Amino acid sequence: MGYPYSPEMITSVIFLHLLLLSHHTVSEEQVQRYVTGEKGGNTTLQCLDQPVNASSLLYRWKKYGAVVATQNPLKPSEHLSISNNGSLWITDLQFIDEGRYECESQTKDGSSWQTLSNTQLRVAEGPTSVSLAIQPAALLPNGTLYVKKGADVHFNCSSESVPSQNLAWTVKDLALDSDDRATGNKSFLEFSINNIQPSDQGTYTCTSQNALSKTTVNKSQELLVYYAPERHPECSWKIVNEPLDVLFICSWYGGYPVPTLDWHEVLEEHVIAKGPTVNSTSKETEHLEVHVNGFILHSGEEVKCIGHHVTGVENSCSFKLKSPYPLGDPMVTALVGSSITLSCTESESLPPAKTVWMQKDKKIINTTSKYIVSDHNPNYKLTIVNVTKEDEGVYYCYSINPVGPKELEVYLTVKTSAGNEGAVVGVFVSVLIMMIGVIIGVTIYTKRDRICIGLGFSHLEDDRGDILSLVDSDEEEIFHETVPQLPPQTNGHATTLVEIHRIPSSKSAASQMAFRCDHEDNADSTVQNNDQTHPEPPQQTAHC
Repeated sequence: MGYPYSPEMITSVIFLHLLLLSHHTVSEEQVQRYVTGEKGGNTTLQCLDQPVNASSLLYRWKKYGAVVATQNPLKPSEHLSISNNGSLWITDLQFIDEGRYECESQTKDGSSWQTLSNTQLRVAEGPTSVSLAIQPAALLPNGTLYVKKGADVHFNCSSESVPSQNLAWTVKDLALDSDDRATGNKSFLEFSINNIQPSDQGTYTCTSQNALSKTTVNKSQELLVYYAPERHPECSWKIVNEPLDVLFICSWYGGYPVPTLDWHEVLEEHVIAKGPTVNSTSKETEHLEVHVNGFILHSGEEVKCIGHHVTGVENSCSFKLKSPYPLGDPMVTALVGSSITLSCTESESLPPAKTVWMQKDKKIINTTSKYIVSDHNPNYKLTIVNVTKEDEGVYYCYSINPVGPKELEVYLTVKTSAGNEGAVVGVFVSVLIMMIGVIIGVTIYTKRDRICIGLGFSHLEDDRGDILSLVDSDEEEIFHETVPQLPPQTNGHATTLVEIHRIPSSKSAASQMAFRCDHEDNADSTVQNNDQTHPEPPQQTAHC
């Protein structure tokens, strides 16, 4: 099966197509030249493809087939003019000037007009009225904008351009006009940054480019991200010239820009700026030091450092000044030849005080073979070695800070060993008296029955009869008789007769004994009954 077209035919078609394409390209290059001019500006349209003897030619320009400019010196035009080389000069371009222009030439002998070039003129305008807005933002005196850290910030750029424009956002040479961040149309472009951070600060630029003339206009704005320090200021102090001069130090780090710090004195609940009194001036710094003389300070007053940040945040730190107050035992006793340690404690002062030990003549005591000074803040000790009578007297624990001085008097009493003998004897006598009292008390307690009986019977009246019965606990009946009273004796003492009866018992012999207590000195005298004719049997007697 053969091909429907011969190779010669195919070759001819291809050659013809290439010839037509070449002719069309050449024609486009000759008649489709484009010139863009800015509205209100000036432009020149070149007359091309002129012959060699172009000096003998006359020129004219047509717009859409109508003549708009000729080389006629009698009718000059300010808007359109033709130069000697045939170029068309247009001033103060307007949109009405847009169109297709043809350059024609004619020899001076009056030959026909020939078209030399075909040019398309387009007029562009802009970009104009380019504006850039960042909200919310505050303006600084130098024109820089700032926003607070963490804010949601919106960016908007707009401009006007004819016939069209391209808008773009850039920051730090990075494009921000991606689809996920920037939105808009031919007249504006906007995007937002939520929870803006310090890393987002920089110079933001909105670029507007005319799509026809490629004229580009940039609008830039520097944006800063401000934030206050997260912590409170820190107040401290330092003694510079002991003991009266102090350096108040205030630090507030971590903010941008740096804050403004001021030292104040709080008196009676009113804030008073120290100003030149304390050589203090407001400074935009993270660290402020103030040199203060102690003569202007008072115990109990409060000193405060106040920090101000441009974002509106205000914080402060303070401390209350306190004078020293050393504490310790004001009286100490030591023996001759021994060692004694005097102690005091000082922990109340602010700023911290310097504490030393002084002698009676207010001379500072330093460590020697006689004295050992120990300084372990807040405990201060003075050890006196080999105490003598000359060491007796007043010693001072002396503390001072910029607010003022304070001292503790410690009186040392020195005693010899002989002076203690009286104390030892006194203690011995006291113990001995106490022991004797205890023995007497125990003896009285154990003999209380006899003492009570003796005291009771020695003061009975003469006409009383005393009965003493001793009865066995198993007996149900008690037999007793009244003891007859003896007549009173000449010495005034009464004599009582006690009879003894024996009562038989089946269990045991119970005895009842009565005895006579003769209160006279002669215990062997016999008792006579008033009836001499009936003598009593002999009585068994006992002495009390």
